[in-house]
Amino acid sequence: MRVQRPQAQQPTPPFNAQAARRLRTALGMRPEHVAYGMRASYGMPYVTPDLVAAWERGTTAPSGPELTALAGVLWCSPGEIIGAPRTLREHRVARGLAQEDIARTVGLELPAYQKMEETDEWRGTERQATALADVLELSLRDFVTVTGRDGRLAELLRSAVTTRWQAYSRPVGKMIPLDRRLLEDVLQELYQEYQGQMVATLSWAAGPAAAEADDSGQDFLDRIVDHFWSTIQRST
Repeated sequence: MRVQRPQAQQPTPPFNAQAARRLRTALGMRPEHVAYGMRASYGMPYVTPDLVAAWERGTTAPSGPELTALAGVLWCSPGEIIGAPRTLREHRVARGLAQEDIARTVGLELPAYQKMEETDEWRGTERQATALADVLELSLRDFVTVTGRDGRLAELLRSAVTTRWQAYSRPVGKMIPLDRRLLEDVLQELYQEYQGQMVATLSWAAGPAAAEADDSGQDFLDRIVDHFWSTIQRST
């Protein structure tokens, strides 16, 4: 009788298929060796060489428990075969931590923390958020994303580059603990870059070139958070 793979109860974590394949090859293992290890050592009887190969091709991705088991077979940490974490759950899985570990460390009841992972919405206090950043070793950017502040940050940055950036230095600074001078320099640079694109749009005659410039301006606004963090990185 064919053993069915259990249905994933949560979204799968981002998976770095190339890294998994590279690690397997470096160990001199074949997909059948990986599948056997996951069956024998981690109680996953449904894992076949074809499933392992599908993970490495990127046609499907391992669930959280599967990724942890795969890392064990490949003698690596889960973080080495996980893609860039985006959500609270993905950061936890990347660190190889259980939900109970996070809840206990940050001072939350387990059901409350589980609800936050399920809804992808952080509702802890500032003290708990600081503890979360410590236990998950979050960068400032990851911390802002995991605690659900990306949307508000994007709103403030769009307003800053389309109106007067000086008026948004304080609101952005309250959200993100950055050196004041650095933050002001970054906001000014983003403002000048966006306004420069808009001036170019107005100076061109109507037509494909103007439309292309207008699209470029909208793309800049759509990706304003990425531009913000990359500018900070260049400036530090």
